[in-house]
Amino acid sequence: MQIIFKLALILLIGSQTACGLIYKTDVQQGNVLDADDIERVELGMSKRQVLLLLGSPSVSDPFHQDRWDYVSTYSPRGGDQTLRKLRLNFDRDELVSITGDYLDSLTVADDAAEQLTGDQDELPDRGIEDLSSIPDLPTTPSDGDGSGG
Repeated sequence: MQIIFKLALILLIGSQTACGLIYKTDVQQGNVLDADDIERVELGMSKRQVLLLLGSPSVSDPFHQDRWDYVSTYSPRGGDQTLRKLRLNFDRDELVSITGDYLDSLTVADDAAEQLTGDQDELPDRGIEDLSSIPDLPTTPSDGDGSGG
């Protein structure tokens, strides 16, 4: 009797897996960047300006501090994974090159991100001019006493 029960249980589990009845969720990992924000990034911008537009990079390499990598992966319900990359190279705090395929591989993740952000037309548009008025971070380290010098 136990053998029949075990066999029936194995067949039940196997049939549910084969029929796709077990729920699989979409998996989004890494930086989800807005296409409008990426298009606003321009050569010559400072690290701080880029940071305000795109946020922190997903890969921070201590050996290549002038290179920022934004990486995103998306796997739709057990389907093939899509990898998107954006690399920004700086020279003395100035953006000198933009490479990658982040905008080339638009996926369902973009639609999901748009649904999450909703219609943001009513928000004020901040131009690049607004970002240029933001002071750069100090380049000299403080002595740690809180006095800043």
